[in-house]
Amino acid sequence: MTERQDGVVDVYTDGACKGNPGPGGWGALLRIGDHEKELFGGETDTTNNRMELTAVIEALRVLKRACKVRVHTDSQYVQKGISEWLANWRRRGWRTSDGKPVKNQDLWQALDELAGGHEIEWRWVKGHAGHPENERADALANRGAGQALGANR
Repeated sequence: MTERQDGVVDVYTDGACKGNPGPGGWGALLRIGDHEKELFGGETDTTNNRMELTAVIEALRVLKRACKVRVHTDSQYVQKGISEWLANWRRRGWRTSDGKPVKNQDLWQALDELAGGHEIEWRWVKGHAGHPENERADALANRGAGQALGANR
């Protein structure tokens, strides 16, 4: 997906897990102007937080060049992690304030690298509150989880 001149790519993401840990899925809706792209996938053994992060990572991976992006997530873990916690984790060698290893470090590092190539505004939206694009991202995540659940049988 490429950016139109002066356009902003809106990205709506969500993760889902059937059991935590368990089979899970991620979904993303990308929109620029009238153009939309839906993405989803799943894993047979994961956590909700991993799927929330994966949704954003996979959405950013499809952008073909540096873009202005608004990421809309219902995950405070993602929103606060990228906006408030990440710089300190990096500074402390991927350790939390109490010295423990950062959970999902592999995904945080991937997200950090991908986000660095774009100008991103991180927006938190309340989940399951009737936000149309968040509901679509949730449906995509559940579709991915359903595929993972089917693969687990």
